[in-house]
Amino acid sequence: MSLRGKAAIVGAALAGCGEAHGKSSMEITIEGVHGALADAGIALGEVDAIATCQPLDMLSGLTLAQELGLNPRFTMNNRMGGSSFLSHTLWAAMLLELRLADTVLICYGSNQRTASGKLMTALGLPTYEAPYKPLFPLSSYALAADRHMTQFGTTREQLADVAVAARAWAKKNPDAFMRDPLTREDVIASRPVSDPLRVRDCCLVTDGGGAIVMRRAETAKDHPRPPVYLLGGGEGTTHRDISEMADLTVTGAAQSGRTAMDMAGVKPADIDVVQLYDAFTINVILFLEDLGFCKKGEGGAFVANGGIAPGGHLPVNTNGGGLSCVHPGMYGIFTLVEAVRQLRGEAGDRQIDGAELVLAHGNGGVLSSQVTNILGTEATL
Repeated sequence: MSLRGKAAIVGAALAGCGEAHGKSSMEITIEGVHGALADAGIALGEVDAIATCQPLDMLSGLTLAQELGLNPRFTMNNRMGGSSFLSHTLWAAMLLELRLADTVLICYGSNQRTASGKLMTALGLPTYEAPYKPLFPLSSYALAADRHMTQFGTTREQLADVAVAARAWAKKNPDAFMRDPLTREDVIASRPVSDPLRVRDCCLVTDGGGAIVMRRAETAKDHPRPPVYLLGGGEGTTHRDISEMADLTVTGAAQSGRTAMDMAGVKPADIDVVQLYDAFTINVILFLEDLGFCKKGEGGAFVANGGIAPGGHLPVNTNGGGLSCVHPGMYGIFTLVEAVRQLRGEAGDRQIDGAELVLAHGNGGVLSSQVTNILGTEATL
């Protein structure tokens, strides 16, 4: 059984992005939920399956159902970090195809900026890494960046170009948290945090949330906005702790991307827009390689000199990404919302003309969990 085109996103919304003073993580989530339901023209009572994971609530699916006053037939609380929500879309498509649910809600929210100003996580340091006092998760990504630079000659300037491209897109997005000018020199001169990464190589710490609503393709046109169809999806899990990663330059995106594209019947050259989980600049280079947009070791050259910025050869993270738009701890839901906006032609100044296929990709843990979704317009079915 193929899930290609069997389910569609019919509603999407953001909430509390940037700073949401006085709001809890759940309040931000619920604001996003009501926004997505209104966008879809669906009443709250029609939701019969929910999928979520909150920053510090291990039973957040139950909490959400209670707060919304719902009695869902299915509740998904699968936690893999920032990739979770792109996995939730696959579970949602399966539930819908098997007619075990009719309306699936996927959502997230966090107030990490106004609550603490730092990453909110329930995870402790791994046993064998803790004695060295790494910065979590920063030092793990710095390790991968250093290895890529050593093995393939990737440069500091190329890493910086990822951040510069993200900022160029953010300047086109009124919802982005950071929109001031950023140059390659600014990134390289910014404060060192974990060698070779500097503070501008790292994602933001913001509040924010988002939600999407999914229904079967057969009813997807019965809503106010054009449906966005899930054409393919795949996952790849390689480790939990960075010390157990077999090759610091190869992620599970090589597996998740291949599975997703095979299901969708597309190849990298067919993709119009890419939304990647850019917690750190090295992520974008690794994922572009592993997803097949360039060869292994060539990611630095691929992103250099505006390659993924506005006017470049591949639009990547058109909202500004986690580096410049929003990053409230788990960024995956935002790749989906931006994909929906691009495919519905609602992205304003950053809209990519004729966008029909978008690849959205989530990352969880320390390059541990990779999940890829291929989304398309009706024309791609």
